[in-house]
Amino acid sequence: MEDAVPFYLRPQLWWRTAIVVCAAAGLLTGEHRIVFYTCQSNLIVLGYFAGALYWMVRRRTVEAPAPRLRGPVTLWILITCLISHFVLNHGASPLPGLADPDPGTALANWSLFLVHYVVPVMVVADWAAFGPRRLAPWRDLPLWLLFPLGYGVTSVFRAILFPAAPNRYPYPFLDPALHGGYDGVAVQMLTLAVYFAVLGALLIGIDRLGARLSRPTSAEALSTAA
Repeated sequence: MEDAVPFYLRPQLWWRTAIVVCAAAGLLTGEHRIVFYTCQSNLIVLGYFAGALYWMVRRRTVEAPAPRLRGPVTLWILITCLISHFVLNHGASPLPGLADPDPGTALANWSLFLVHYVVPVMVVADWAAFGPRRLAPWRDLPLWLLFPLGYGVTSVFRAILFPAAPNRYPYPFLDPALHGGYDGVAVQMLTLAVYFAVLGALLIGIDRLGARLSRPTSAEALSTAA
């Protein structure tokens, strides 16, 4: 029955198109510097899903390319959302800022809302709702952590080598002055690594659960075979 649905009506195609549109709109309507993890993770999402759309349209398939890359991309953008909401905004709702009376401020807030909330939620929903399934092995989980941890390490070295650079410490948990030196920063990063690993394991668990729920029952399998 699913194969009877025309390709251009498949939800995967339009959902991933919306992800690309939201990521591009968020990045283009605000001042997002490449030094920030938010900008980098959204650029990765934009590149991956734009490439996925090209592949899907060319091959007339709803299966995303490089399926083992889809998992870490999902984790990296989810980290953006959670760090923004709980660490930077301390759990405050972003919604009031969207109706700011100043058009410039409202536009900036909408840009931040797109890259911090809308795009991450859409990417996680894509991971939960669509396949392919069970192509993210547990052994890949440590590799998923390389980008966010590498970002933290390179940001610290950048601050040491270029102390006059703008946005010297892009995030407060990287600033040694706030954590009793670089030892404190290392503790912060190790703590975040544990959280990120738990998030990654949760995503793999969602993938496994989705595979189990989408598996046809014995009765369905017999009916299909008949």
